[in-house]
Amino acid sequence: MTPPTTPGSPTPGGDDQPKDPFEALFEQLGLTGAGGQVDFNELAARLQQMLGGAQGGEFPGGLLAGGPFPGFGGFPGLAGMPGSTGAGEQPEGGSLNWTQVRQLTRQLSAQAGPDPTPTLHDQSAVQSAVRLADLWLDEVCEFPQVASTPQAWSRAEWIESTVASWKPIVDPIIGSLADAMMGLLTQQQAELPADDPMAGLTQMLAPMMKHMAAGMYQLQFAQALASLSGKVVSGAEIGFQLLAEPRVTILPKNVQDQFGELELPLDDVRLYLTLRESARQRLFAHVGWLGPQLLAYVEHYARETRIDQAAVESVFDFDEMEQMTPQRMQELSQQLQGKLFEPSRTPEQVEVLGRLETLLALTEGWVDELVAKAAGRYMPNHAALAESWRRRRGAGGPAEEVFASLVGLELRPRRMRDAANLWAAVTELRGQHERDRLWSHPDLLPTAAALDDPMGFATPEAETPAEGDEMDRALAQLLAEESDKPEG
Repeated sequence: MTPPTTPGSPTPGGDDQPKDPFEALFEQLGLTGAGGQVDFNELAARLQQMLGGAQGGEFPGGLLAGGPFPGFGGFPGLAGMPGSTGAGEQPEGGSLNWTQVRQLTRQLSAQAGPDPTPTLHDQSAVQSAVRLADLWLDEVCEFPQVASTPQAWSRAEWIESTVASWKPIVDPIIGSLADAMMGLLTQQQAELPADDPMAGLTQMLAPMMKHMAAGMYQLQFAQALASLSGKVVSGAEIGFQLLAEPRVTILPKNVQDQFGELELPLDDVRLYLTLRESARQRLFAHVGWLGPQLLAYVEHYARETRIDQAAVESVFDFDEMEQMTPQRMQELSQQLQGKLFEPSRTPEQVEVLGRLETLLALTEGWVDELVAKAAGRYMPNHAALAESWRRRRGAGGPAEEVFASLVGLELRPRRMRDAANLWAAVTELRGQHERDRLWSHPDLLPTAAALDDPMGFATPEAETPAEGDEMDRALAQLLAEESDKPEG
């Protein structure tokens, strides 16, 4: 068999003969026999050994550093890629080595500036603020206080406590990126004769493509998460429940950095932010379906995400696979920043995005309503604090940047003010008990159409006729079906 060729790569046998980059790779792996031909039996055996020892389709720990491919020196960079673990260290699952991701994120966060561990005074100040906030919220909220002890966190503690929540969102993106790389490889292989054994190489290299995709995405993910850790002022500020359990957490250093220049007492700022976080955590704790549903929408959106294959092709060259290094992987990741995702959305993504933005708006609008009621009674500078928060949110909150970078999700729930008006109207016309009862099931919540007509939704009689007609129709249909049954 004559090995396939790729223009531009000379062979040892003659400068005028092109050479396939995969042939060079296989030579370095020790998979070529006499005459430079690829030993496909040996290649298949090693891939079988690799896949048979993998957990969940991933590379086993020793594969990339002296495992089934002892000659993997042609891929020096892969020994440090996600999923490639050292002795005694096992991947935590998924497409990335999450221990490595956590360490890299913390390293990048630390490079952004000092990240002191909160002092006993910080912890005491947060706990005192939570006690006062809970007293005020008890007057305006039907949901009970969160039982977990409130805490002051550093950026590193926030990363440690939230990084695992991103796994279901990240894995689909890596899969899509691997598919795009496989598409490029398939195009190259399609140019080969049908009877050439190299033409069937694509699927055999699929696991390798997934790990290379993880390597290209890992840095981008870690950078986004590190940036987010320096901007959030509380555990769930972005509107999603990333914590393992409901808990009020405040990041004192970030509060100082983000709000220190305001002409407002920092104690008042901390109390206002604590009010907001306490209200969110009450909602997440009492409404068990809310946190998972919000993340499920983002995960669904991520599964539908399409990678811009042209952008990948513009930076990734299969000819240099045998020379891939960690530095080169970082360069590729940087070159793909901001252009990894296709600009157009699928119809399903548009629908999911609409539902996500409505639910986020209802969540934060509910928080706005409670905080306005509570702080409005006891904080003379509540209006100034609320305005500073609106400006922060209007300028693009921390969530918008990170989701755009990680998922290509342009998240800007513009209807939070409408949602706050709706909850205020419901409180006024139906009472706070009825307002909070609406969270008992997703079907009871206001829809996007209700945000267009808050007073119409809030009017107590608004839903009764429609509900009654629907029940009457269902009952009539049931009775009709029963009457049609033969006696017997």
